[in-house]
Amino acid sequence: METSERTHTLPVLPLTTGVVLPQMVVTLALETGEARAAADAALAGDRRVLLVPRTERGYARVGTLAHIEDAGDLPSGIRALVVRGLQRAVIGAGVAGQGPGLWVEAELVDETASVSARAGELAREYRAVIENILEHRGARQVAESLRGITDPAAMADTAGYSPDLSFERKVEVLATLDVEQRLELVLAWARETLADLTLKERIRSDVADGMEKTQREFLLRQQLSAIRKELGEDGEESATDEFRRRLDEVELPDDVRGAVEREIDRLERTAEQSPEHGWIRTWLDTMFELPWGKRSDDRLDIAQARRILDADHTGLDDVKDRIVEELAVRQRRAQQGVQLVGRGNGLILALVGPPGVGKTSLGESIARALGRKFVRLALGGIRDEAEIRGHRRTYVGAMPGRIARALKEAGTMNPVIVLDEVDKVGSDWRGDPSSALLEVLDPAQNHTFRDHYLEVDLDLSEVLFLATANLADTIPGPLLDRMELVHLDGYTEDEKVAIARHHLLARQLERNGLGPDEVVLTDDALHTIVTDHTREAGVRNLERELGRLLRKAATRISSGDADAPLAVDGADVRTYLGRPRFFFEVPDRTRLPGVATGLAVTGTGGDVLFVEAIAMDGEAGLGITGQLGDVMKESAEIALSYVRSNAGDLGVGRDALARRFHLHVPAGAVPKDGPSAGITMTTALVSLLTGRPVRSSVGMTGEVTLQGRVLPIGGVKQKVLAAHRAGLREVILPERNGPDLDDVPEAVRDAMKFHLVGDVREVLFLALEPADEAAGRAAA
Repeated sequence: METSERTHTLPVLPLTTGVVLPQMVVTLALETGEARAAADAALAGDRRVLLVPRTERGYARVGTLAHIEDAGDLPSGIRALVVRGLQRAVIGAGVAGQGPGLWVEAELVDETASVSARAGELAREYRAVIENILEHRGARQVAESLRGITDPAAMADTAGYSPDLSFERKVEVLATLDVEQRLELVLAWARETLADLTLKERIRSDVADGMEKTQREFLLRQQLSAIRKELGEDGEESATDEFRRRLDEVELPDDVRGAVEREIDRLERTAEQSPEHGWIRTWLDTMFELPWGKRSDDRLDIAQARRILDADHTGLDDVKDRIVEELAVRQRRAQQGVQLVGRGNGLILALVGPPGVGKTSLGESIARALGRKFVRLALGGIRDEAEIRGHRRTYVGAMPGRIARALKEAGTMNPVIVLDEVDKVGSDWRGDPSSALLEVLDPAQNHTFRDHYLEVDLDLSEVLFLATANLADTIPGPLLDRMELVHLDGYTEDEKVAIARHHLLARQLERNGLGPDEVVLTDDALHTIVTDHTREAGVRNLERELGRLLRKAATRISSGDADAPLAVDGADVRTYLGRPRFFFEVPDRTRLPGVATGLAVTGTGGDVLFVEAIAMDGEAGLGITGQLGDVMKESAEIALSYVRSNAGDLGVGRDALARRFHLHVPAGAVPKDGPSAGITMTTALVSLLTGRPVRSSVGMTGEVTLQGRVLPIGGVKQKVLAAHRAGLREVILPERNGPDLDDVPEAVRDAMKFHLVGDVREVLFLALEPADEAAGRAAA
């Protein structure tokens, strides 16, 4: 109902808990009869209603003209209206309306008349303050929606949505008709709210920063204790408490202790159901199982250490001397009070030699002599770098590398670790383990070795590393450069007999259930076994043959065919071991011209090598067989070229060189390579072409050049020992290899004759039978 242009008669809908301002759209529940009557009256007319807040003193003097957008029932069954605020209205006197409820006359307020330039400035300032408040509360989208409001009156009325204003303040906003005054009012309140928020954040930050770590831990532990009590675990020691107790009991380096403390804190914050909880516990268990700070006291009695080494191994004086030297140095340091810690303090030896010479067992003997723990790592065939450095903790089933596990197994930080078969380490797409060993075996780096799983520095400088290998050639150069090389070239026959007498025989008697006096082997019997049934650099096959003989002897004693003690002499060996497996075959092989006896080094030690040459009709050239490497094939071509270019001086006719030659090196199934067979091939060709056989007592080794020079080679000791085992009495060596004979055992040097040559003509003069003897043998 309208009484004038600005005065209207409207039904009154009282509000008791909220205030509706112009432009607001809200849902109102009609919980009282008065409210329902006002709604019915509005719906029956033009759907306009006057929303008036009801305070403790009665109705407010200003209300909001609103339009009912929708009406319906809530899920609870209460009627509700959706209303939109349109305009402020000042309430006048009550009148009789056209419907139920309370009707009043209300004068509408025109707010556009009170908008000034000052009001625009206040509106912009109010918007900035409200945006700051919303930013603090993380409501950026709401802040962006305010930028679309340009009317100062509408900007001021957004205060009706603020949760910071009380009902009374919102009523005051509704009652303030002047837009400028209203903006000043809400701006002051907004500034108070922003100041309160800023103060609270600063206080909260200051409290968090100022609280001491111990106070926070105390509070957290009290809460954790209360949680355990609720779960019925009050009497049990938690995992973190256990680890902290263990941390207090162990001596750790500072960086390691810091890492362990961080992981314990992480464990405490991690739920037990999380997979990470199990990973952290496993890592902590591993860290506490490592022997931090534990060391064995070195036995510095040099005489006692030498006695232990000699008792465990016969021969191998080079290694024994090196260990005794190390002990002497440590003894001197201890007497002078000098203690080297960290860099360059470890001993790293590489024991290179054929199988069966005692490289691995020597490591255990050294550990016993030093009074240290012993650990053996078999590296043969490993291809994964993580085997050395460990796996990253992010992988399932991750674990430390073999080095860290070896320290854990030893229980000390200074054990003797044998890296067995280091020359047989492989590499593939998983990495190169030999490269990972570079840091382990470098005295300048291994005091800060870092395992990928542990992620802390491990000091390996006090570990005595012994690497074993059959061939030094197959060890990568950078790795070999970091180790001190010691060659174990094998044993003489006398040394083998002594080893069999003092070490192998007692062990095999025990393994075969025989007492020390039930079977007696004479030295002649042991010599026979060594010479006729084994021909190796080491003693592994010798022990097998001893075991075979003793098993047969045990069978005879147990069956009653023989009485104890059973004596076995040299003549009796064939009864137990059968016919000899080896014999002196050089005279038979070199009986005809064209066969020369060379010396070589293989993975099993030194060996005798025969080179055979024949000539045939056909196109001139050279055929080479015997599974030879490129270097050895080149040596054969050099030998033939030398013979062709010096045919006149060697007494070889030109017609004889126009044929085809064939060089063969038995055994054909064994790969062979290297230049040291050069003089042997030259001798075989000259022997063939001159008809002069090679002397059966002579073996030779050396590289030859096109000018006929004889160049030095390696492995002299192993080759000489092989010649001695094969029954040769003379050896031809390059002149520059003369100093290497000092490494040959004195007993072998006394039993053999050595010829040092610089030219291949000297080789031919020493190796070939004289021409008259060769002619006489051919005539016979």
